[in-house]
Amino acid sequence: MAAALAGLRVLGCGSRAAGAAHSAPWRLPRARQHGGQVQLLIRLSGAGGRYFSSEVKSEDDLRVRYLEGEQQGADLKERAKMHPSEVGPFVSKARALMNEFANLPMPTIAALDGAALGGGLEMALSSDIIVAASSAKMGLVETKLAIIPGAGGTQRLPRAVGVALAKELIFSARVLDGNEAKSIGLVSHVVEQNDEGDAAYKRAVALALEFISQGPIAMRMAKLAINQGIEVDLATGLAIEEACYAQVIPTKDRIEGLLAFKEKRPPRFKGE
Repeated sequence: MAAALAGLRVLGCGSRAAGAAHSAPWRLPRARQHGGQVQLLIRLSGAGGRYFSSEVKSEDDLRVRYLEGEQQGADLKERAKMHPSEVGPFVSKARALMNEFANLPMPTIAALDGAALGGGLEMALSSDIIVAASSAKMGLVETKLAIIPGAGGTQRLPRAVGVALAKELIFSARVLDGNEAKSIGLVSHVVEQNDEGDAAYKRAVALALEFISQGPIAMRMAKLAINQGIEVDLATGLAIEEACYAQVIPTKDRIEGLLAFKEKRPPRFKGE
């Protein structure tokens, strides 16, 4: 799966993040928090990562960082050399990475400009929103190798497209392009690829710029309410929403939002 992440970038949308992130193979770096949001930089299998920031004035002003897949992921040649006793722990680490990524408090956007196969698509499915170029290729192709998706794919794909269609896609190891993925609801946005090969990334950045002006605590609570509420019955979900709403009531940002509306000016949220 050396090319499984070759076309994947993941944006983490935060506010006033501070601190540097470091990483190791199949580990999600724990960055320090500031203002209620997390700064994100992921690297897989020792490959290099780069970052984009929408408003770089100082390290404290970083708003968006991304993972860019460049020949990252699990190399099948290396996997073939693994002893059977090593495979289970390896996949467990991959699953833990996806779970930790899915549980990040800030919104995340996966941008697919190339290939996201197997683990690459599993990471994209762990994001909140997926944007794809029309020429992108994605699929859970593990059954071709006589294995199954092991980093969350069998659980997250049915939640994204429905049980029957997820079974069809996994059983057939089918690879979809961006338009096909959009037609079944696997991705939220599809864009025509440009000459630079980064059309999905640019669309994802535009989405991120819409997100970062909102109240950071409200963003965290909204994501938490949705993620937890979707897994339970409606009555329990409404109770979760009530609990999350209670967290924003005492914040300074809520008062700032009301004042900004009254004074007809942009709010200056601080994550407090």
